[in-house]
Amino acid sequence: MSACPDEVALWMRSNRLPLNTKTGVLWCATSRRQDQIPTDPIRVGGDLISPATSVRDLGIYLDSDASMKTHVSKTVSNCFAALRQIRSIRQCVSRQVMLSMVVSLVLQRLDFGNATLVGLPAYQLSRLHAVHTQRRCTTCFIAQQVRPRHTTSSGAALAEY
Repeated sequence: MSACPDEVALWMRSNRLPLNTKTGVLWCATSRRQDQIPTDPIRVGGDLISPATSVRDLGIYLDSDASMKTHVSKTVSNCFAALRQIRSIRQCVSRQVMLSMVVSLVLQRLDFGNATLVGLPAYQLSRLHAVHTQRRCTTCFIAQQVRPRHTTSSGAALAEY
């Protein structure tokens, strides 16, 4: 079993690729066989690498049971965090800037790697759809013309909103 990791380490050294802290090992198995996956660290060259339940490769999180739960959870979390940050500065920037921020910070995250999500169960897709719905609500809110606030009468200002 240790011959294969040693060959990988040798190949990496010969191609001047270092094993670093981001190097990970992922054992893949069905959800029924997850308890049979070895948990002992693997020695690759002089380093011990512990198996992980999920790894990130090129921005896509892969789970050991190929469920994509980690990828969907992190994508949803990051998108909602971006929407909260955008909402907090909406009064300070123009409408055009807000729209470009929604596109670059939310849509980019939703679209990245979406080909890997084919065949996901409906409950996973519904979580991603919730972000898309929230993004549409935010975009519609941004698109509305915000009336200037008048400080002459607090009752009139409240009535406008």
